[in-house]
Amino acid sequence: MYTLDDLLHLMARLRDPQYGCPWDLKQTYASIIPYTLEEAYEVADAIERSDFEHLQGELGDLLFQVVYYSQLAREEGRFEFAGVIDSITRKLIRRHPHVFPTGELYAPLDAPKLDEAQVKQRWEEIKAQERAEKGIPEQLSLLDDVPAALPALSRAAKLQKRTAKVGFDWPDALPVLDKVREELDEVLEAMADNDSAALADELGDLLFATVNLARHLKVDPENALRSANQKFERRFRFIEQALRESGRPIEDCTLEDMDALWGEAKRQEKNLPSCG
Repeated sequence: MYTLDDLLHLMARLRDPQYGCPWDLKQTYASIIPYTLEEAYEVADAIERSDFEHLQGELGDLLFQVVYYSQLAREEGRFEFAGVIDSITRKLIRRHPHVFPTGELYAPLDAPKLDEAQVKQRWEEIKAQERAEKGIPEQLSLLDDVPAALPALSRAAKLQKRTAKVGFDWPDALPVLDKVREELDEVLEAMADNDSAALADELGDLLFATVNLARHLKVDPENALRSANQKFERRFRFIEQALRESGRPIEDCTLEDMDALWGEAKRQEKNLPSCG
C-alpha cells in the first residue's frame, strides 16, 4: 500500500522541470484554487449521499490539493508539507488546553472536563492571544475575519451568527418569517415597477432573510440548497427517462406534460401509489 511519502514523491515527480507533466508544471497557487473548492464539495457531496464507498477516494483528491500547494511552496523555499503538519498539530494542541493541559501531544489523559461554553470561550481567548502574538491588529469589527471567499449562503449565515453574539438578532424564528414575507412583497413591488436594479437588490435581501430563517431553525442553508439541487436533478432526470421510454422528444412536450411527470416522480419518492 502506498504511503504519504509516496504521494509526496509523486507530486515532486509531476513538477520535475525536465521530466514532469507539462500541465502540472504550468500550475500556480491561484490556478489550483478552483480544483480545491471542487474537491471539497465532492467530499461534502459523498458524505451527504452516504456514499462511503467513494469517500476515501474523494478525501484523497482533497489531500492531493494540500500536497500540491506544499510542493509549490517547497520549490520556492517557503515551507514543506512537514511544516504544514507541524503547524496544524501545534495550533490544535495550543487551542485545546482542556485536552492537552501540559501542551504535550502524548501527555496522560487526565485533564479536567469543561463544558461546551467554557471550551468555546477559551478557544476565542486563545485565538485573540495568537493574533496579538503575530502582531495582527485588533479586530475593529466582529466581521473582520469572516472569509470573503465563502459561498454566499454560508457567508451570510456566518455574518448573522457573528452579529447574534452581541444581541443583534431576532429573538426566534417567527419574526424572521415575517421578514421573509416582507422581503418577498418588496420583490413583487420591484417586479411591478420593472426595475431590474431594485429587483436584484430585493432578491438579495430575500435570500439573506431566508438564510436567517434557516439559521434560526438550525438548518445549514448551504446543505439545504445542495439537497434541493439534488432533488430537482433527480426528478428532472426521471422526466427525461420517462420520455425516452415513451419515445417522446422532450422538446415536443408541454409544461403540463412535464409537470405531470414531475408529480409522478414525487409520488414515487414518497412510495405512494400513482393515481393514474
